[in-house]
Amino acid sequence: MNNEKKENEYKELFFAEAMDNYEEISRLLIQLEKKPEDTEVIQSLFRITHTLKGNAAGMGFSEIAELAHVLEDIFAEIRDQKIALSKDIFSSIFKGADILGSLISAIKSGEPVKYKGIKTKLEVIVRNVKKTEEASKSEEIEEEENEVAVVEQKNEIEDSAIEDSAIDDQPANSKITLSDLVQVPVGKLDNLLNLVGELIIERDRLIAINDKISTNEFSRLNRISSDLQYSVMNVRLVQVGFLFNKFHRIVRDIANKEDKKVNLILEGTETEIDRNILHVISDSMIHLVRNAIGHGIEKTDKRKAQDKKEEGELRIKASSESDNVILEIIDDGAGINAKKIKEKALAKGIVSAHEIDHMSREEILMLIFRPGFSTNDEVNDISGRGVGMDVVKQSMDSIGGTIQMESEIGKGSKFILSLPSSMAVKSTLLFELNEQVYGIPLNYTESVISIQKKFIRKAFNGWVTVNQGNTVILLHLSEIFSNISFSANNNSIIDSYLPDDTIKIIIVKINGKRLGFIVDHLLQQKEIIEKPLSKPVENNPFLSGVTIMGNGNVCLVLSVPGIASNFLKSISQNKKSIEHA
Repeated sequence: MNNEKKENEYKELFFAEAMDNYEEISRLLIQLEKKPEDTEVIQSLFRITHTLKGNAAGMGFSEIAELAHVLEDIFAEIRDQKIALSKDIFSSIFKGADILGSLISAIKSGEPVKYKGIKTKLEVIVRNVKKTEEASKSEEIEEEENEVAVVEQKNEIEDSAIEDSAIDDQPANSKITLSDLVQVPVGKLDNLLNLVGELIIERDRLIAINDKISTNEFSRLNRISSDLQYSVMNVRLVQVGFLFNKFHRIVRDIANKEDKKVNLILEGTETEIDRNILHVISDSMIHLVRNAIGHGIEKTDKRKAQDKKEEGELRIKASSESDNVILEIIDDGAGINAKKIKEKALAKGIVSAHEIDHMSREEILMLIFRPGFSTNDEVNDISGRGVGMDVVKQSMDSIGGTIQMESEIGKGSKFILSLPSSMAVKSTLLFELNEQVYGIPLNYTESVISIQKKFIRKAFNGWVTVNQGNTVILLHLSEIFSNISFSANNNSIIDSYLPDDTIKIIIVKINGKRLGFIVDHLLQQKEIIEKPLSKPVENNPFLSGVTIMGNGNVCLVLSVPGIASNFLKSISQNKKSIEHA
């Protein structure tokens, strides 16, 4: 059933584009009739019919493809000045275009359309041009071909005349067919989604202030508003194939420059994602693909020496997982050398010797996403352009996505991008801090724990704990919102807890590190409509947006990447100052 739905969507897309092609052909023909020497118009007509022919053939509409092919040949001969544009020629071309429009309309109406007559008539015009060319070379050939033509074309021309007369009884363009597909600017969809968000907020407010009324009274409002919200979100979805299919050419060009053989495999191209998210990550995807070929996949001779296939494999996969879309870029190349990353990070001063000694292999690999990091010592067209993997990480952070990587020396690397399917609705964990409600995106949240103060230890004037064998660096969120610009040295709140006091912690994972946010109270999970911040806090690095709760109160949404980046930088500077003391 799903395949049938997709097929109908493709057919509708083809129909809309084909009708646009037909209308453009008609417009250009009128323009050409007024100015027959306009070579740009002739070239445009050739290009459009060529495109329509290919698209129709790909969809299995052979009749449209056949007639478009003949018109393409006609425009090619006109372009090459082998056909003079007379009144009769224009009449035949206009008739062909009309029948082409009828064939396209028949996709919807299902009505039979006679087209072979005009097709044959146009083919005769093209054949006569070719005979004239050959006749200039040999008069004998001309006589022979003319004789053959009179054997072969007599019936075709008669059929053409009969069929043309039948067509004239009912002009091909007597009916106007409109596509069910409407093209809408993305800005209008954004505005519509914003209005739906306002409606959801107002709905929650009404339910909250009328808490004495049975929730059944609002069930219909709930259902309609939720259906409306997801319907609008669904309109914004596009298939990732629109981006993935562009990589065939990109991979080919990069592989040629690198003198490598690369086979691109695309999977899950039908997976859908919000158009805005796809737009944001497109440059990052290109960067990851460039790196996979430039740094990862080896040249043919090296692959042979390692008993690998001569042709490297680059696989780009997409899949849906809960509310997220997972994109994977996988290569079977050399893999990433953690030791080399470690050496580079130390040489560039990205981390201290003490810090890197306590890092897991996963954390060391994630250092490639730090600003200023690069293992490439040469500058070329493929990599080393002054744009590092930190830009990829920044684009992921901007949409609330995460990136992970796996790599094995000699086997290859995998980059895993976890993206929200929508930028408007976020699944969040609500918590209370200083009697104010905040939200934290669930896609960063690994777990929620409650522990006693005695299980927390001090390290470099900071605090850490261990959860399921993993070290978690702790910070109290009050330190952030009371100071805005905070220091890892400021631990007065954590210091104030007694050994047996229970502390509630939200553990988040980012860049391979686990941070524990200490809060006052944990509330609930909730899907929210996030709005951008306005002045004077629009550039606050610790906040990503805001939403309105059902009671009318404002709920700020945390920017986990912003908090983590600033806090870890503060810790790193603190460690360096202690080491140099």
